[in-house]
Amino acid sequence: TMVVMTTTTTTTTIRRTTTMSAARGMFAQQHAAAKTLRATSKTTSGRTNVRRATVVRAAEKKYDYDLIIIGAGVGGHGAALHAVERGMKTAIIEGGEIGGTCVNRGCVPSKALLAASGRVRDMRNKEHLRSLGISVDGDVSYDRQGIADHATNLAATIRGNLQRSMEALGVDILIGAAKIEDNHTVQYGAPGTITGGKVTAKNIIIATGSTPFVPPGIEVDHKTVFTSDAGLKLDWVPEWVAIIGSGYIGLEFSDVYTALGSDVTFIEAMPNIMPGFDKEIAKQAERILIQPRNIDYVTNVLATKVTPGIPGQKPVTIELSDFKTREVVDTMEVDAVLVATGRAPYTEGLNLPSINVETQRGFVPVNEKMQVLDKDGKVVEGVWCIGDANGKMMLAHAASAQGISAIENMVGNDNALNHLSVPAACFTHPEVAFVGMTEEQARAKAETEGFEVAISKTSFKANSKALAEKEAEGMAKLIYNPTSGEIYGMWIMGLHAADLIHEASNAMANGTTLKELKFNVHAHPTLAEVIEVLYHGAELHEKAAPKALAR
Repeated sequence: TMVVMTTTTTTTTIRRTTTMSAARGMFAQQHAAAKTLRATSKTTSGRTNVRRATVVRAAEKKYDYDLIIIGAGVGGHGAALHAVERGMKTAIIEGGEIGGTCVNRGCVPSKALLAASGRVRDMRNKEHLRSLGISVDGDVSYDRQGIADHATNLAATIRGNLQRSMEALGVDILIGAAKIEDNHTVQYGAPGTITGGKVTAKNIIIATGSTPFVPPGIEVDHKTVFTSDAGLKLDWVPEWVAIIGSGYIGLEFSDVYTALGSDVTFIEAMPNIMPGFDKEIAKQAERILIQPRNIDYVTNVLATKVTPGIPGQKPVTIELSDFKTREVVDTMEVDAVLVATGRAPYTEGLNLPSINVETQRGFVPVNEKMQVLDKDGKVVEGVWCIGDANGKMMLAHAASAQGISAIENMVGNDNALNHLSVPAACFTHPEVAFVGMTEEQARAKAETEGFEVAISKTSFKANSKALAEKEAEGMAKLIYNPTSGEIYGMWIMGLHAADLIHEASNAMANGTTLKELKFNVHAHPTLAEVIEVLYHGAELHEKAAPKALAR
């Protein structure tokens, strides 16, 4: 999942939006105002209707649905599937493409670009190949359009998968922009048309996501000055790209562009690049991801004015100002500029005043159960908000987890997502992944609250599998309480870090301590042993005896 934690402007916002696509419904039973389309598959419709009849109960008589979800991104999709599992008659309203930003303009297509460009980088690294006994004759080339098509096709595949998974469970997909009338009524349809209608539900979830944030003074032409939305189309590979913001989005794009032959300059407002990273990991990332590549950076400056150019004819001009004084200190000319300064919540057209709700810095206020709060801080009965629109943690998988949590609360099971246990990853080569706090955050909290913090570290150079792959660059660190064994955080930079981090995130979510984790066994030789070494290296004040094995 692509993640943003940039601070390149005075406003820090983060990621994901939902937009529109035609959808096919699969069920004959419809509300008169609901625009759903029948599926044509004879092989599945009968079976699906039987399953729907057994799973989805009728909505309460005074409502059309038990649940209406506004936004069919990853968060809305996760909520819809869990609602059906809990026996709720569910509809989802989408004003754009199924899958939202993550699937169409974010996490998914970016992984396709990273996968393809990563292969190019690997195959051009002849020294690395020779160390494995492999030689490549001639130059390695790539087809830009072919790489772009891979990203487009992947997004289309995943989008279709999401739509079919909802249809198969009996979720009604309603097409159009949504407008809330009250806490149980939603209008939907294309503006200025007679399509759509009005539907009611006992519960409404707002899952409208976010859009790219563009700071004042930056003129976007979507060709030479663009956000990640346009960047993922890979319409061209500029010779020199300036990336405003050195968070996850910026780092991932730098990985793609440098692999394909571009030079990159980061423009960062903070004193250090990658300001959201654990400082030790940031130093490792600079050594591995920045210094050996055609990348440089400037810090403590803002891009206060950006003027588009013309590809191959006129450069983009960037006016740089001191972050503190706002005085102009330099001007740059580059071929293209990627604006990676975060995401802004998207709540346009929802008519939130109709339920007495005021956004806070653009975000919909919620409590830990994801219930929406009105301007007086009181719960708005029946209305919930998940994902980027509430700003608690702007990650696609966090949105899905919040949706599941909201559903549990709707059916009477108290549930609050532990956001510190939600992992995040940057899919560079090698990857960076983390869960919980940085060492700096943990030590600051410990000083305030009076507990101990200890660190366990290891290098990928000590891992047999990484050495076999000749990809042993990187490290991992564990941040923990030496008395209780509680994990406060884990940071990994290295081969498949994004896959490895889940062992720690699941332990944190389940409250498993190092006193138990020390006795877990990992297969040899695997990258998972990196985590095992961290656990074994953790020094606890009181050693726990191993639990008796089951007989």
